[in-house]
This record gives sequence, structure tokens and C-alpha cells, in this order.
Amino acid sequence: PYWRLPYKELSLPSDLLGYGLVAVAALAFTACIAGGVRLLPAVVVIGASVPCAVMARVIPDGLADPTSHNLWPIEVVIAAVLGFSASLAGAVPGSLLAWIGRVVTARRGGA
Repeated sequence: PYWRLPYKELSLPSDLLGYGLVAVAALAFTACIAGGVRLLPAVVVIGASVPCAVMARVIPDGLADPTSHNLWPIEVVIAAVLGFSASLAGAVPGSLLAWIGRVVTARRGGA
């Protein structure tokens, strides 16, 4: 809904809440457990997708109407808090499960 609504009808953070943040958490979880990505890079890179999406909307809207996004830094901060929180919520259990898997494999004499 964030992309389809006109800017005047948007309300952050409620318009960013939903399946998009669930996808951010799932991607961070998957990157840690299946991709071998460490906790901090997963949180930072995947979490940054949310404020980047907000900026992707701010730039064209701001070029069309320079007064439309006069509070864009606050929008980006709100999106960053949401994005990094969601990615942290996925990356922590993913990293924990990956660590447990490495410990179990090492104790069994595996790779």
C-alpha cells in the first residue's frame, strides 16, 4: 500500500507496517541460517532496504513537488528504525540457529 497511496494519504509508521517488514525479517533470517551471513551485516544490509524504499519514493515525489516531502529526514529515520528492528528480529534467531548448527557439526567431527 505504501507505493499505491498518494503522498498526502500516507501515515508513517503505520503504512510501512505489514507484510513488507515480515519479508525483511524473513530475509534476514534466511541470510543468516542458509546464506552464512553474520548477524551485523544481515541487520545492516537487509534493514537498510526499508529506508532506501522510502528514499526511492521521496526523490521522485520531491522532484515533482519540492514542498511535498519537507520532513523527509524524519521519514527516513522512522523507516530505518522499523527496517533495522525487523531485520534484527529475523537475524538474531537465524544467527543463533546457524551457530547451534556449527557447534553440533563440530562436536560430531564434521566439517
